[in-house]
Order: sequence, then structure tokens, then C-alpha cells
Amino acid sequence: MTNPCRHLAGKALLFLFTAFLFLTATTAGAAEYASVAKNGANIRSGPGSNYELLWEVGKGYPLRILQQQDKWSEVVDFEGAKGWIITLLLSDQKTVIVKGKDINLRVGPGVNYEPVALVKYGVIFTPLDRDGDWVKVKHADGTVGWLRDTLIWPSKLP
Repeated sequence: MTNPCRHLAGKALLFLFTAFLFLTATTAGAAEYASVAKNGANIRSGPGSNYELLWEVGKGYPLRILQQQDKWSEVVDFEGAKGWIITLLLSDQKTVIVKGKDINLRVGPGVNYEPVALVKYGVIFTPLDRDGDWVKVKHADGTVGWLRDTLIWPSKLP
């Protein structure tokens, strides 16, 4: 006759192990974002300085990290362009970039708040806070305001 407690303990252990694997798999697949640490960072066609230079980005430019290989990270930007950058040139500082044209930066989180400034396509901000679909942001010049998250990339920060 088998011990029912031992059988139950085995099932519980199997359940916990399966749950751990599931959580690890889902968090490992989560998107990782970074920003460029200095002006003039090169984005290349492959993981090495001998690969073709595709474009150059400035400090604060947000990128999504797709994979890492040795000292290089494969990245994609807000327009969907892919390339490789030396991982040392990436920062943990979170930034967002405006993907709409002529967007109102507002005093508060909503269309009923007055505009602080008119923001152009490609302007970079640091996210400060979130209120529903609105993100409070700060520009390098000190200007603070709110943008709707559908108008920035990545939209789910902070």
C-alpha cells in the first residue's frame, strides 16, 4: 500500500516545479528596453565593428533589446528598424520617443488639460509617472507634461 501523503507531496512538488517553469518562461520572454548612453552610437548590420554601419543614434534614444551575443545587442527601434549595438553603449535609464506628429504635451493626464508645448515626431522624454493611458514625461530641457501612451514608444513604460 502506498502512502497517500507521499503521493500528495509528489504532486504538489510537480505543480510547484511546473509553475516555476511557466513563470520563468513568461518573464524571460518579456521585452527589455534600454536607452543609448552617449551621442554618436553606431547601429550596425551585425554583431561586430566590421559590419556595415546602418545609422547613428543619440543619447537617450530608446531601443528594445532582442538578443545579446558576446559584447553586442541586437535591437529594434520605434520605427521597426533592426541592428546591432555594443552593449556597453546601452543604459538602464528608461526613455520614450514620440511617434506622432505635432502632439500636445499637456499639463495633466487628459485631453481637457491645456497644452504646455507642441511636440514633434522623434522627441525623446524620460517617463516619470503613469495615470491610466497617460504618461507624465520630462524633456532634457526641463519641460514636464503628459502624453497619451499611444503616441509614444515604448508605450508601456513606466
